Amino acid sequence: MTAELKSTSEGHTMVLTLSNPAQRNALGPEMYAAGIEALNGAENSDEVRSVVIVGEGAWFCAGGSLQRLTANREREPSVQAESIEALHTWIDSIRTFPKPVIAAVEGAAAGAGFSLALACDFVVAARDAVFAASYSNVALSPDGGLSWHLAQSLPRQLASEWLMQGERIQAPRLHALGLVNELTESGQALATALALAGRLNARAPNALASIKELLSDARGATLVSQLGQERDHFVRNLHHANAGIGIAAFLAKQTPRYE
Repeated sequence: MTAELKSTSEGHTMVLTLSNPAQRNALGPEMYAAGIEALNGAENSDEVRSVVIVGEGAWFCAGGSLQRLTANREREPSVQAESIEALHTWIDSIRTFPKPVIAAVEGAAAGAGFSLALACDFVVAARDAVFAASYSNVALSPDGGLSWHLAQSLPRQLASEWLMQGERIQAPRLHALGLVNELTESGQALATALALAGRLNARAPNALASIKELLSDARGATLVSQLGQERDHFVRNLHHANAGIGIAAFLAKQTPRYE
């Protein structure tokens, strides 16, 4: 069975399923390309207001295929560099996608699977799920933006522990540290993620897009520049039709229905 990324719809939510069960949903170039294509197609679609990424079966994602990496050791270094660039393009497309992206994690998210989960705006995980930055276990270093996300979210000593020791980290610990939004019972991560997506789908898409962009830009911005960006987004959103809908509904104590 070949690795693939399956795309289905649940209302206004696009569900992307990592499907490579023989290798615990290990990632590969086919998935990267399909992920980029799916997000590009969904970006301007009014039918898609959110995305959920989930693994097929009992695992979220085992990261990169060690068999493929072994084969690439016999090829020019540029081959692996091109593969990682494709992964990084997908990761960047998730971060810049103007709609919420939710990871639904069951089983384990290891290596690049961990990177993929942290690239999402929300992480929903089963209580018995585990995460692992397992690169150093096979004498490798992280990819997929994992070092960046952990360095942004954790003290250096803790990020060093996770990346250098490569040990499994239980979902409740990530939840306590703020890297997981919701914990669920085993087998309920997708359903919980879809419920979260449904709540987000009911909000104004333009406002969520602004929030996502502002949060991304804030990491490298000064306060003065961020204040300017907040001003511009606020004014643009105030003059969007959805602000009229939202304010009128709030004053009338009604539920808004956004465009």
